[in-house]
Amino acid sequence: MKKVKGKLIALGGGDDDGLIKLIRSEICHLHMRIEVITTATKEPEESGVAYKEAFEEFGFCNVHFLHVDEDHAADTEENLERISKVDVIFFTGGDQLRLAKFLGGTQLLEIMRRRFEEEEIIISGTSAGAAVMSDRMIYNGYGHYSLLKGEMKTTNGFGFVKNVYIDTHFAERGRFGRLAHAVAHDTEYVGIGLSEETGIMISEGDQVEVFGPGVVTIIDASKIAYSNTREVDENEPIAVEGLMMHLLVKGYRYCLKEHLFQAVPHGQQVEH
Repeated sequence: MKKVKGKLIALGGGDDDGLIKLIRSEICHLHMRIEVITTATKEPEESGVAYKEAFEEFGFCNVHFLHVDEDHAADTEENLERISKVDVIFFTGGDQLRLAKFLGGTQLLEIMRRRFEEEEIIISGTSAGAAVMSDRMIYNGYGHYSLLKGEMKTTNGFGFVKNVYIDTHFAERGRFGRLAHAVAHDTEYVGIGLSEETGIMISEGDQVEVFGPGVVTIIDASKIAYSNTREVDENEPIAVEGLMMHLLVKGYRYCLKEHLFQAVPHGQQVEH
């Protein structure tokens, strides 16, 4: 199988400095073009300007922001040309359903996916902009209610990485239940829970490494012996046997295809 050439950088929310520092360490020069996609937020101009200034504070000098919504079409000639030339794409936080609604099924997203597979581009995002990166995403489920059938809901994401659920604000908003429910229902998926100010970089579509000061939670359903998630009645609690969990911090990685937890040799660790 051909290896994915792009790198995926996803942050769990909160302060963005660690994510921007990591992008800074991963790119060749500060003139590379960055496009900030503000579709998730309802205040695109304010958010775009703020991120443009944040990137420029770290020395980037070719930063632009692009908004797609009900009033701004995705597949304009200008947008397609801009995304065809960009080196780094960054999705802001907000509402991931807006991202799916306005970018799903567009030529713009298809160009992003093709370039991510074939070129050394960086796709990055925080909060909602991180949650949308896989082929499926969670968009509902709160507290203990998320362990009742029907309370946790998923929909299509952007598909930069496959068979993964990425959840954000994970520890801060008590989202263990909904991520566990998602992978128990779709056992071919791996759940990745990102705490705030902490994130992951995925290389080659498989190697998950941590950046930031916190913990990344991995929920692995590959050894489940029993689950009632498909036959239990609506609003009834789910039962699962054999769900595995790993806690990942900087200096360790998780290989998605092999379901393998391992230490990263010191010289190969991500810098930020």
